[in-house]
Amino acid sequence: MGSGRLYLAVAVGGFRRYATYRAATAAGVFTNTVFGVILVYTYLALWDEKPHLGGYDQAQAVTYVWLGQCLYATLAIQGGGAEKDLMERIRTGEIAVDLYRPADLQLWWLAGDVGRALFQMLGRGVIPFLFGALFFPMALPTELTLWAAFLVTLLLATVVSFAIRYLVALSVFWLMDGTGVNQALMITGIFFSGMVLPLNAFPGVLGDIVRVLPWAAQIQMPADVLMGETDPLRAYAFQAAWAVVLLAAGRLVQSAATRRVVVQGG
Repeated sequence: MGSGRLYLAVAVGGFRRYATYRAATAAGVFTNTVFGVILVYTYLALWDEKPHLGGYDQAQAVTYVWLGQCLYATLAIQGGGAEKDLMERIRTGEIAVDLYRPADLQLWWLAGDVGRALFQMLGRGVIPFLFGALFFPMALPTELTLWAAFLVTLLLATVVSFAIRYLVALSVFWLMDGTGVNQALMITGIFFSGMVLPLNAFPGVLGDIVRVLPWAAQIQMPADVLMGETDPLRAYAFQAAWAVVLLAAGRLVQSAATRRVVVQGG
């Protein structure tokens, strides 16, 4: 099998695997919809007090909320993607099997995570987003070019998200347990991605810092492209730069881990 077909098959397998969890998907749709409604009314109250906070009007703030709910599971903002299985395989020593496969380890896990992300967007993310568009005023574009540009940012956001989580997962080669780093991943993901509040609403120096961190590529950049708040080429450059840096860092850490670290369990 050619390498392209191999990784496509891995991605399809990732999609099918998550598609089997129908009850969990339905529960996730319900949860994201409820949290979306809660956040919308919280944002509306905040924007009543602070009109145009972060450069957004109320419709844009509402759009940001529902996009965040759409991408919450898609980008595994709180973790729970490929890194969870990778950490467990490192801990048990089953990673040795992966290393003997005639496939690139990083690309193998990336392909599987892309399949997972696609299912989570279609199966869990789209319905809350449509619910928001139906019942609340949203700032959605009418130009097909903006929607196409938005889809490109989603693909790049998926790669950046994976690259962050892959680096975290590789730390288990040394830590032998992923509990602590999983908690750190959850906290940083929620805060720095802008899941709670748009990053452009963060004040002063803190805002300047969070807007250049890789987490900004996950929700803030796609949101700004969708609502016409930033040039798509600028967003692509920002996301692609972080994707290259993080994937390269993952390569270096992976090389160090597989060369020097004894896998626990074997």
